[in-house]
Amino acid sequence: MTGTVIKSTGSNYLVRDNGDGTIIPCKIRGKLRLDGNKSTNPVAVGDIVDYDMETSGDVGVISNIQKRQNCIVRRATNLSRQSQVIAANIDQCLIVTTLIMPETPLEFIDRFLVSAEAYKVTPIIVFNKCDLCKDEGVAEELKRRIDLYTNIGYRCHCTSSVTGEGIDTLRDILRDKTTLLSGRSGTGKSTLINTINPGLNLRTGEISSAHLDGKHTTTFAEMFPLSFGGYVVDTPGIRSFGTAGLTNEDVAHNFPEFFSRLSECRFYNCTHTNEPGCAVKAAVENGEIEFSRYESYLSICFEDGGKHRMSRKEIYG
Repeated sequence: MTGTVIKSTGSNYLVRDNGDGTIIPCKIRGKLRLDGNKSTNPVAVGDIVDYDMETSGDVGVISNIQKRQNCIVRRATNLSRQSQVIAANIDQCLIVTTLIMPETPLEFIDRFLVSAEAYKVTPIIVFNKCDLCKDEGVAEELKRRIDLYTNIGYRCHCTSSVTGEGIDTLRDILRDKTTLLSGRSGTGKSTLINTINPGLNLRTGEISSAHLDGKHTTTFAEMFPLSFGGYVVDTPGIRSFGTAGLTNEDVAHNFPEFFSRLSECRFYNCTHTNEPGCAVKAAVENGEIEFSRYESYLSICFEDGGKHRMSRKEIYG
């Protein structure tokens, strides 16, 4: 039998049978867990799996993970050699960001975009809590960020669960697609889903007044059906996003404004760091490429000297 994983708790899974839609609680075979897998979660939400029912008929056992079409991956922790697959086989991902309460750093956005590009997932940047961005300075920064990423070629969208701004358009973006919502803790992912589809009643939390940061309310990744068609994957908030499975060349190729200038560099294998005649560095110096993007690129390339990088084949399975 074949099904789609709709919830993962790390050791137990819920699988929606691809035939009759029945929801089956499942576990995985020990061999599947240990068979050369370098991920903290060998089975992820969105995975298409083969499973068999135990003789009791109450629990299924996942025996095989079918090849992933795509996925969103991050490094599990700063000290870990393992990756974490956030979700697999999705049509698009929404990175939900905020400017205040809390602020989403530009580097976090850039790291997420690189991973999405590398693993063949269409990213859309959502600027949430726009009702809090009316002060002149915050409004100017919001416009600057939208202009920055729109000029690179990314789709950007403003939303507010308080005023309803952008909700109808976002509902159209999600319609009939499988969409991952991800972002830092406190950006309002679950509240946004509840506003789009009120019947889901997902748990939401408060912002910590001490640190203006979010508290985790979503404990495990879970896929929910949308009443107007499609599915949305809600995920726990992420405080940091380490890339996984990418060489430095992969990183450069998935900064679109870098890749488009590669042919203009003096050396075909230019790393855009110390080489003379680098078109990317020249574009940074004359303002054609935003300096924050170049900073993000260097940070990703030189994190831990690249020693924790895994191959994409290990992650795809």
